[in-house]
Amino acid sequence: MRIDYPNFHRAISLFLLSCIPYIAVSQHHNVSAGYLPPSDPLVQQNLSEWQDLKFGLFMHWGTYSQWGIVESWSLCPEDEGWTVRRGPHAQNYFDYVKAYENLQTTFNPTQFDPKKWADAAKQAGMKYVVFTTKHHDGFAMFDTQQSDYKITDPKTPFSSNPKANVTKGIFDAFRTDGFKIGAYFSKPDWHSDDYWWPYFPPKDRNVNYDPTKYPERWENFKNFTYNQIEELMTDYGRVDILWLDGGWVRPFATIDTTVEWQRTIKVEQDIDMARVAKMARSHQPGLLIVDRTVPGAYENYVTPEQQVPSEPLDIPWESCLTLGNSWSYVPNDSYKPARQVIHTLIKIVSRGGNYLLNIGPGPDGDWAPDAYDRLKAVGEWMALNGEGIYSTRTVTPDAQDRVFYTQHKDGRNSYAFLLSDDDSDLLQLPSTLQLTLPGGKPVKQVEILGLGKVPFRMKEKIVEIVIPNNKRNHVNLRYAAAIKLSH
Repeated sequence: MRIDYPNFHRAISLFLLSCIPYIAVSQHHNVSAGYLPPSDPLVQQNLSEWQDLKFGLFMHWGTYSQWGIVESWSLCPEDEGWTVRRGPHAQNYFDYVKAYENLQTTFNPTQFDPKKWADAAKQAGMKYVVFTTKHHDGFAMFDTQQSDYKITDPKTPFSSNPKANVTKGIFDAFRTDGFKIGAYFSKPDWHSDDYWWPYFPPKDRNVNYDPTKYPERWENFKNFTYNQIEELMTDYGRVDILWLDGGWVRPFATIDTTVEWQRTIKVEQDIDMARVAKMARSHQPGLLIVDRTVPGAYENYVTPEQQVPSEPLDIPWESCLTLGNSWSYVPNDSYKPARQVIHTLIKIVSRGGNYLLNIGPGPDGDWAPDAYDRLKAVGEWMALNGEGIYSTRTVTPDAQDRVFYTQHKDGRNSYAFLLSDDDSDLLQLPSTLQLTLPGGKPVKQVEILGLGKVPFRMKEKIVEIVIPNNKRNHVNLRYAAAIKLSH
C-alpha cells in the first residue's frame, strides 16, 4: 500500500529539481582542514585497499521513499529549500510528523532483491557499497533492539517477509560479490526522546535541549547510539566502513564558524567518538570510520558532497554524488547519462579520489529501470578501461585540456583518458595526439585499451602518438579513450 496525495509526487519531483543546487552549497566546507592520518596499521591497510577500489555504490532508502521526498529532511523545522513540507498535513508541523511516522505502517517493499542490486553494481565495476542503516528520522533499516521504530517491527508490513532485515540482506549479497561493506548511520536521531525531547518542541536539526543542563538525558542518548552501532558491528558480518552522517552532532570545540550550517550549533553534542571507535574496532579490526566534517582521529577519509574538488587532494577522499537529482527515490527522477558518470569518475580518480554514486530504491524495493541501464553502460566501458581506474594514484600533470591522467600505484604504467565532448557519447581520435609525459617518465610502449598498440615518438617531455585511421572511429570509442603508457 502506498500513500498517494493528489499531485503530491509531481510537486515533490519539481521541487527537488529546483532545490538540489542549494543542498550542495549548504554542505561546502574545507574538507582537508584538520585531517589526521590513522595510526593503526590495520586501519592504514584497509584505507589503502579502499583507495584502490575507486568506485562505490551509495543507497538512501527508508519509509520516506513512499512519499518521494528529500529523505528525512521535511521533519526538520528549518526554513530551507530541502525541508519544505508537502501534502495535506503540511500546514501543521505536529500533524505532519505523525503522518510521516505512520509511513512505518505502510512500508512493504516486496520487490526487494539485494542480489539483483549487487550483480548490477558488480557488472558496473563498483567495488564497495554504503547503505543507509538509519537516516536522521531514526527509522532503522535493521533489526535493532533499541527501538520499535524499525523495518522488522510488527507495525511494518514488511516485517513478516523473510527478507525483512534489509541491512543484513544487502550486506550479505554484496559481500558475496566481493564488495567492501559500508554502514551509513545517522548520529542524530529525530525520533528519539533523548535527542528531540518531547518536553520542548524541536527548533532546528540540533538536539532540542542543552545536554550540559540535562546530562542524564544526553547520556541516555549516547548509550542508545553506542548500542545501535554495536549491533551493526556484531550482527551483520564483516563491516569495512562506518560512515557517520549528521556532523552537527560533534564536540562543540570542533565547530567551524566559517561554515554556515555549523554556526547553527549552539550546544555541546559530544557523543564520545573515542568510546564508539574503540568498541567498533574491537568487533571489526581495521574498520574505517568516517565521522563526516568532524576533523581529527575519526574522519579517516573526507567526503565532499555533490561536488568534485577542482584540484588533486593529498589526503584520502570520496565524492558522494547522486545518479538522479535526489539522494532518495523521487518518481520520474532524471538520471545522469552514462557519459557524465564516466567523465566524473575519470576526473575524480585523476585527482586522487573515490566516486560514491548514489541510487535511491523505490517504495516497492527496486531501482528505476533507468538506473540499471546507466550501470550497464558504465560497466561495458569499465570492462575495457577499468585498469586505468583501479589501484591508481595521482600523477603530474593530472589534466591537460580534455585529457586526464592516472598512474598505477606501482608506477609502471600511466593512463591518459581523452574525454568525448560533453554532448556526445562517441569519440573520434585525432591522427596524432601529443601528451605531456606523466611524471616526466620516458615511455617504452603505448596502447589504446580495447584497440591495441599504436606507434609513438618521444620529444623531450612530450610523447607524440600516431593513431592509424582504422582506430580513430572504432566502435569501442565511447565516452572516453584510455591510452596506456608503459614506462
